[in-house]
Amino acid sequence: MLNVPSQSFPASSSQQRIASGRRSKVPLKQGRSLMDWIRLTKSGKDLTGLKGRLIEVTEEELKNHNKKDDCWICIRGFVYNVSPYMEYHPGGEDELMRAAGSDGTDLFDQVHRWVNYESMLKECLVGRMAVKPTISKDYHEEKKVLNGMLPKSRVTDTLAKEGPSSPSYDWFQTDSVVTIVIYTKQKDIGLDSVIIDHQDDSFRAETIIKDYSYLVHIGLSHEVQEDFSVRVVENVGKIEIILKKREKTSWKCLGHPLENDNSLVPKKDTGLYYRKCQLISKEEVTHDTKLFCVMLPPSTHLQVPTGQHVYLKLTITGTEIVKPYTPVSNSLLSEFKEPVLPNNKYIYFLIKIYPTGLFTPELDHLQIGDFVSVSSPEGNFKVSKLQELEDLFLLAAGTGFTPMVKILNYALTYIPCLRKVKLMFFNKTEDDIIWRSQLEKLAFRDKRFDVEFVLSAPTSDWNGKQGHISPALLSDFLKASLDKSKVLICICGPTPFTEEGIRLLHDLNFSKDEIHSFTA
Repeated sequence: MLNVPSQSFPASSSQQRIASGRRSKVPLKQGRSLMDWIRLTKSGKDLTGLKGRLIEVTEEELKNHNKKDDCWICIRGFVYNVSPYMEYHPGGEDELMRAAGSDGTDLFDQVHRWVNYESMLKECLVGRMAVKPTISKDYHEEKKVLNGMLPKSRVTDTLAKEGPSSPSYDWFQTDSVVTIVIYTKQKDIGLDSVIIDHQDDSFRAETIIKDYSYLVHIGLSHEVQEDFSVRVVENVGKIEIILKKREKTSWKCLGHPLENDNSLVPKKDTGLYYRKCQLISKEEVTHDTKLFCVMLPPSTHLQVPTGQHVYLKLTITGTEIVKPYTPVSNSLLSEFKEPVLPNNKYIYFLIKIYPTGLFTPELDHLQIGDFVSVSSPEGNFKVSKLQELEDLFLLAAGTGFTPMVKILNYALTYIPCLRKVKLMFFNKTEDDIIWRSQLEKLAFRDKRFDVEFVLSAPTSDWNGKQGHISPALLSDFLKASLDKSKVLICICGPTPFTEEGIRLLHDLNFSKDEIHSFTA
């Protein structure tokens, strides 16, 4: 699975990129693009130097391969010769060399955990690390039949000390329904904390608990209907999932455990899970931006938390291509909301189409009714940052506006102490401004909201502000309603815009706790 665009690895809007401290892009040589790498991996050329052999690699052997022209890296127990990839890596050779001759799993996870390196580096696989045998858990304990309360979930000693209390689950039945109950032992669990996918007899429920993922993964013993309901009792952290039986018969057991069932692990250690979503509509918003609407499968429950993103996946020229996008509300204005299905079945994306790009033209070519794969949510923004907020300032450039949409809607709807929300929206021309009329109407209706447009290449008849992000623009814009207001500043745009913005905000004496950055 390869990321797009190739010059941004990891993808620039990835939260992993933000967390890792914004790695600089490195200009690639001619003929070293993403598509060039795809062609090379399919050319049949020996990229490992082992002529197709796979070997077992010792730690000593791995350490010996630590030079640019002979660089081996271990990721999750598998060793890859990444020397052929050096010139294709958008993060530059130095970035790869940080893990030369060693285990690069942690470094990889910090930067681009979401990338399917097995596919990307498949032709570079040297072999598996030689490891000492470990004593496995009792097989029969792992394969216990599900019927009633399960044993304590599988949690390492370290996790048990540092992470949340170990969840558990139980199940109950009547003649017509089966209810699976997850006890999270947390009070801040909401409907957007649980992601449910039911396909054939496989039932998968992932619950996000702080920075951890608790998984219920079962092969059901009997058939159930596609639709189900989910209820969260927030004050005790209990999740109830009600499945409708296809036949009114008594189940002797719920089913059998599937991979990683009843496990609690750090979220960063889980892989991305995709489901196929159907394209329902696409409409033009600006000359190069469109609003896409996809519908979740009927057997899926997924609500993307405010400020988080998902990954879209398409197969292009025989290769899986992945790109991250932040879902938006379908409109900033309530009267435009006329869903023909429940709103939580839809996911909306504002996406700029790049004619010479690899991913967005393919996405734009999809017909209504076609499918695109959508991942589970990722990201580190918490709506708790908005609680008790008095002044919210949003700085966005171009499609950096997309994370602001849900944040803006949430703040104006659910934060009663909010006095002011201000958006400064940077674009090149007037034609580039996304949802301009909606923003102006919202500002007219809700006196708490103000919007300012700043253009870098305006026409002669533009009377508004112009230029790039600067101390003069920010000092005038960032005026709190009261001297000691609780303030949050969200910033999102191209990397240079965000980096310069954060530097200026620090110069204006705003603290790290008062700034949250995304990267578009």
